[in-house]
Amino acid sequence: MREFIKSTRFKILLAFLAFLIGIMIYAVTKGGYSVSGSSFINTITKPFRRAANSISMGIEKKLDIFSDSDSYYEENQLLRKENSDLKKKLSDYNAIKSENEELRKFFTIKEEHEDFVLSQPCDVIGYVTNDPFRSFTIDKGSADGIKPDCPVVTAEGLVGITVEVSEHVSTVRTVLSPDLSIAAICSASIADYGIIEGSVLAAEKGYTLLKHISPKHKLRTGDLMITSGSSGLVPKDYPIGTIKSIDLDSNGLSVIAEIEPCTDITRLTSVIVITDFSGKRSDSDED
Repeated sequence: MREFIKSTRFKILLAFLAFLIGIMIYAVTKGGYSVSGSSFINTITKPFRRAANSISMGIEKKLDIFSDSDSYYEENQLLRKENSDLKKKLSDYNAIKSENEELRKFFTIKEEHEDFVLSQPCDVIGYVTNDPFRSFTIDKGSADGIKPDCPVVTAEGLVGITVEVSEHVSTVRTVLSPDLSIAAICSASIADYGIIEGSVLAAEKGYTLLKHISPKHKLRTGDLMITSGSSGLVPKDYPIGTIKSIDLDSNGLSVIAEIEPCTDITRLTSVIVITDFSGKRSDSDED
């Protein structure tokens, strides 16, 4: 018992009792009336009740949010679905727009060259890896009437020829390649001609070259070069590209010109294959 009386707990209890007695005496002497037990308790606990009420209101708001979480989730899911539907409609619209554009190009070629037998528009599957001359594959093949050495074009100009053809896929060698030689003439003057053959340096810029130009040429920057059709490999008078520069070859003896293709070979998404045309050289003609 003596130890409890001497303890800190006992001293705190005495201090608390003295505080309560002091409050009661103050209330009686200040207001001139007695303080009931319930009134005293209400006075003492008022700050605590205010704090508890504030906490209670906060918890109630939290509980309201949790109780409405299902409706919020459903609304969020609905908005997500609407957003997904809108994206799909936009994607479908862009696909239809792109398809219509390709068909428009298809009919443009057909109207300008009635003798052409054309494949359906072909999607470019991808470019051949590590090929500086930008060979690529398309999603049409022998099942679509395509054979090796068929000209590949867009409405803007010549792209190249098919070199490997399977039933449903073909590989295209482009005009950027030195392994493809095409006779070309200037659209402004048939007296100015040469051979289209690419090079690594020209292909790095997306260009090809016009070689074997006559020393007495009258070619100018900006002139359009078109196919001569003399080889029978490609149709006559189809656009190839415009002259970007004219200079002497590295040997200093012959003239050479850089040609920018009418079609950007490095960014193709679709092309059309000419499976037959007037003047096309057949196998029997080669014998």
